[in-house]
Amino acid sequence: MDIAQEINAISREVGGGTVLVRRGYVAEIEDVWAACTEPDRVAQWFLPVSGDLRLGGHFQLEDNAGGTILRCDRPRVLRVTWVFGGAPPSEVEVRLRKVDGGTLFELEHSGLAEPANWEQFGPGAVGVGWDLTIYGLGVHLAGMSNTPGWGESDEARNFMRASSVAWGAAHEAFGETHERATAAAQRTAAFYVPATE
Repeated sequence: MDIAQEINAISREVGGGTVLVRRGYVAEIEDVWAACTEPDRVAQWFLPVSGDLRLGGHFQLEDNAGGTILRCDRPRVLRVTWVFGGAPPSEVEVRLRKVDGGTLFELEHSGLAEPANWEQFGPGAVGVGWDLTIYGLGVHLAGMSNTPGWGESDEARNFMRASSVAWGAAHEAFGETHERATAAAQRTAAFYVPATE
């Protein structure tokens, strides 16, 4: 994997309590939609999902977040509540748009209202996880499978470090000082890639 190419393929924006990621895929919009909504496909690149998978129903990602399906406009918009651990509920919206050569994928995670987490880690607290998710979707759409144990590889660790730096830059572009954005990005990288003995 060309880590720089993968990191640069993702556009990142930060707003008040919101992160937005965009990435283009060389895939038809219906294929991207199916990859994001069909349980057997979601499990191949993200996590196993269960529940009442319809508008108003509840979903649960294995050992991760769950929530309610708020909007489902095939093949363009999927919006859900996002409940993870003890954090206050937030919302995730996936938007797809047909573009020349494929599909533009946008994911907006809003309502990130934990000041302590934002102060400590900045947008990278959730952003790095979404970057990993977007990478996994790209691997899946390219017809490949994620390598078992990839998340513990040197390649994955380098990806998470580079993602942390990229989210620090997005944080600074939003108006945070260079020093604070850099420090938050460094703490994010240390969280995702703990120092080994």
